[in-house]
Amino acid sequence: MINSVGVVRKEAENCNCLQVFFVSGSFKVDSVEAKKKEENFRETLRDMANSKYEYVKSFELEDEVMLPNLMVVRIDGRDFSRFSQVHEFEKPNDETALNLMNSCSAAVLEEFPDIIFAYGYSDEYSFVFKKTSRFYQRRASKILSLVASFFAAVYVTKWKEFFPQRKLLYAPSFSSKVVSCASAEVLQAYLAWRQQDCHANNQYDTCFWMLVKSGKSVSETQEILKDTQKQQKNELLFQKFGINYKTLPELFRQGSCLFKKKVEETVKHDENGNPVKRLRRKAVFVHSENIAGRSFWNEQPSLYNDLGHFTKDIGKIEPDFIRSFQFENKLLPLTWVVVRIDGCHFHRFSDVHEFEKPNDEQALKLMNSCAVAVLEEFEDIHFAYGVSDEYSFVLKKESELYKRQSRPHQ
Repeated sequence: MINSVGVVRKEAENCNCLQVFFVSGSFKVDSVEAKKKEENFRETLRDMANSKYEYVKSFELEDEVMLPNLMVVRIDGRDFSRFSQVHEFEKPNDETALNLMNSCSAAVLEEFPDIIFAYGYSDEYSFVFKKTSRFYQRRASKILSLVASFFAAVYVTKWKEFFPQRKLLYAPSFSSKVVSCASAEVLQAYLAWRQQDCHANNQYDTCFWMLVKSGKSVSETQEILKDTQKQQKNELLFQKFGINYKTLPELFRQGSCLFKKKVEETVKHDENGNPVKRLRRKAVFVHSENIAGRSFWNEQPSLYNDLGHFTKDIGKIEPDFIRSFQFENKLLPLTWVVVRIDGCHFHRFSDVHEFEKPNDEQALKLMNSCAVAVLEEFEDIHFAYGVSDEYSFVLKKESELYKRQSRPHQ
């Protein structure tokens, strides 16, 4: 059986013979003649991959994050307003949902040793790599896709652990980008920017949802909060609802950060039953009102050794820094865009899950089902081709999906 399949939208026309072969999907080979044709086709694909078609690799983006820049991957829930509404998250903050996000981030730190610090709130998380990292040759496209896809997979896997009585109605997805920080000073500004955003968003959302729950309409609430400053929002919460903003849980106001710290763990017991302990690097959660402050950062040897010292406290964040954090590369207009995804360590994954060798038909059907779901979710993708643990998705030529940003972020 050929372990490859193509998926194409109904409106796509004028496929050449090779595309038609792809579209036909998986099929069984019974006759000797058909088997010979299959082998000839496989040989053709191998020749194409190793000969004149090899130049296609040159079209891949050159996106290495050059040393000594620090790498940060920020992931963000895609359309999480709808996701939280469909799954009936509590407003303005659902503590269980936030704990699920934190658990997923801890899994990311365990999976990728080069990530040593993470900060997150709401539906976003930023992951900081050690300054000497050469993870995936520091290629931004590889790194951001690995972190985002692993985070999403863990989110789905852990859902029942946190919401045992609530069904996951559809799979979440996360956009991601790589932020390049030229120095520890720039990283400090980035972290301060994200925590300030956490505070501003949470304060606004707390006011918004308290007003809505008290009977105000959405439009009335927006008008009440329009142009209000920090102190005015604090007064509104206290005077109308008796809420002292500073007493709200740190998880909501400050966000969560975790980093790898040396902790003593029992690894085994000796012949007398006494515990044998070793120092291991484990991810630990902390909350701080100023994760970018010198007093917090420089008290953690694992942070300043791997990322550098913060030499001064930060006040106002440089506007140029913020512009650099928000910068997005764009792909050329009217060019074909192909997104190729590839299973990471799928040899290990297939061994652990006991896939049949050389091909597991059910696993391939699962890949194909996922590809169909991608085409249904993203209307600009008109064609897809996959083999084994890989799939390529072709966007229509005039697509403006995410404004053609190569690393979309919301």
